[in-house]
Amino acid sequence: MAVSVALLVAALLACTCLLQSPAVVSADRYTVGSEKGWNPGVNYTVWAKDKHFYVGDWLVFYYQSGQADVLQVNEAAYNQCLADSPITNYSKGRSFAFELNKTGRYYFICSRGYCYGGMKLAIKVEKLRPAPPAGSAAVTSLAAAVPDLAAAVVRTLGVAAAVAAALLRSI
Repeated sequence: MAVSVALLVAALLACTCLLQSPAVVSADRYTVGSEKGWNPGVNYTVWAKDKHFYVGDWLVFYYQSGQADVLQVNEAAYNQCLADSPITNYSKGRSFAFELNKTGRYYFICSRGYCYGGMKLAIKVEKLRPAPPAGSAAVTSLAAAVPDLAAAVVRTLGVAAAVAAALLRSI
């Protein structure tokens, strides 16, 4: 009996924690240049114009192997297409995934001569993703799922308590 009371208290505490914890917001993954990828002839300023980037998001660069690369550079190198002192240099394979792990401005160029034609990207990364509106579908679906989740936790813990009680009786 004491075991099942302890399990019930644990289940109630777990449900309370679930109800009080903030909603987890997932990161976004952006394919740089969308379907055109990281290639000459794409205006990356226009591509990034309507996007908001946040800490935890990912940029994925897809490009032709041996024909392009991705260099993260500082602002001066970005403005002048200088590739001699990159922060990060990736030229292998056909793709490169980059996590935006801090706030600030990020600058990327291609060092194979295409930077001068516009193959460069500058973005600003913000700290927090805005909270969804109060009546949004995500919040509504989360609120609807919590009672079902709580009931499932209680049922599972009830079964575990019954098994534990049966084991204790057999000792």
